[in-house]
Amino acid sequence: MAGALNQADGAGRQAAITASRGTSMRIIVGIATTGRREVLSDTLAQIAGQARKPEAILICPVQESDADWAYAATLDVPVRRVVGRAGSCAQRNAILDAAGEADIILFFDDDFLPARSYVGAVEELFAGELDVVVATGLVLADGIHGPGLGADEARAILARDPGADAATITPVENAYGCNMVFRMAAIRAAAARFDENLPLYGWQEDTDFSRQLAGQGRIILSTALRGVHRGSKRGRSSGLRLGYSQIANPFYLVGKGTLRRRRALRMAAGNVAANILGSLKPQGLIDRRGRLKGNCLALFDMLRGRLAPRRILSFN
Repeated sequence: MAGALNQADGAGRQAAITASRGTSMRIIVGIATTGRREVLSDTLAQIAGQARKPEAILICPVQESDADWAYAATLDVPVRRVVGRAGSCAQRNAILDAAGEADIILFFDDDFLPARSYVGAVEELFAGELDVVVATGLVLADGIHGPGLGADEARAILARDPGADAATITPVENAYGCNMVFRMAAIRAAAARFDENLPLYGWQEDTDFSRQLAGQGRIILSTALRGVHRGSKRGRSSGLRLGYSQIANPFYLVGKGTLRRRRALRMAAGNVAANILGSLKPQGLIDRRGRLKGNCLALFDMLRGRLAPRRILSFN
């Protein structure tokens, strides 16, 4: 709440409060995408069906063919293409640059299906909780941990969800990358950017960006914001690259000060353990052996003092 604001950071936070007091917020959805044309169309349809529609959807593809622009033009929400360099962080920065005078920006993964109430709940949350600068929602099902969820399956999960009887707000360290909500005034006050030293898939960019805003206000999870993350396996980085990033990116963020060392160690150990177990029993579309090889290369580079997230750009 407003009374909880630290007056030492008054200028940036006051701007956030002022932006929330209008009768209607300008809410923009941003999506960075590559190689998921059909998946993206399902997501666009879900966003267009919101009870409270966003003012615009900004899509930053790697290639023009990554989105069905003819279909997008039929939606009753304006859809704009944003040009940016490849890599989720660079693409999201391009979206930030194009967001103009937006009050709130929602970053959805191209395979995240929000409940019909999502955007309206965002508006209510950010208007009522004036010191909230980052929010993330309750993921009802997450296909990232398995082979992924089909569009019909994801929609069925949403249809069965009764919604939150009494929405709760819980402090968290960061937003979850598939659905992240930010107050633009706080982004401007902190001059926050997605770190383009985290290339391609940008593993842990959600943690880094959220923590850049920690000095501006609260970071929370709200159960009023609900959706399904399909966890599509199309368009993802190779197992080798992702495995390297699972080690390199967290420790790079430790050096930046946006991730605690203990959490980075726990994260790295958990990924290595999961990849070892998964290598013993292959899991179809999840390349655990490739990830384990990437983990090992990263640990070897760490011992040699040459661990760096951008090393994955040199991998085939």
